[in-house]
Amino acid sequence: MNHSNLQRDPRQTHLGYLLGHALRRFDARVLHLMAHNVHVPLALSNLAARAQISAAHVHITRHLARSGSRLTDLAQSAGMSKQAMGDLVTQCEAWGLVTRSIDERDARARLVVFTEGGLAWLQAFEDAIAQAEDEFREEVGADVATVIALGLEAYAQ
Repeated sequence: MNHSNLQRDPRQTHLGYLLGHALRRFDARVLHLMAHNVHVPLALSNLAARAQISAAHVHITRHLARSGSRLTDLAQSAGMSKQAMGDLVTQCEAWGLVTRSIDERDARARLVVFTEGGLAWLQAFEDAIAQAEDEFREEVGADVATVIALGLEAYAQ
């Protein structure tokens, strides 16, 4: 018997790998739920169902303030470059998820804001997160889920 097969490969068992894998699985589940949410505009639902909307696009959903955000602030809170976020915003704007408007506080600046369809998308996102978290709790147990959530919250600070 080859004992090396029994050893864990640290490249695929370290915490960063597991966190990344768990995040991709969670985001995929959230996108799947959103793709099948009847309140999501059909065009967005179709994009999500065909995997045209990725976790990168979810950054906008996660970080865009309900009242709107400047592109620089949106990019910073998502941990992305302004150019990369600008590309995502342009794509989401073409899909009818967001629009750009003049910032009332500074007419030279533009705000990225959710459209009506974007707000429906945001609500579907929040509903999908709640369901995915419930499924996670069912799969690992309530106590483990609580410990994981508290640990991740402390670690993320």
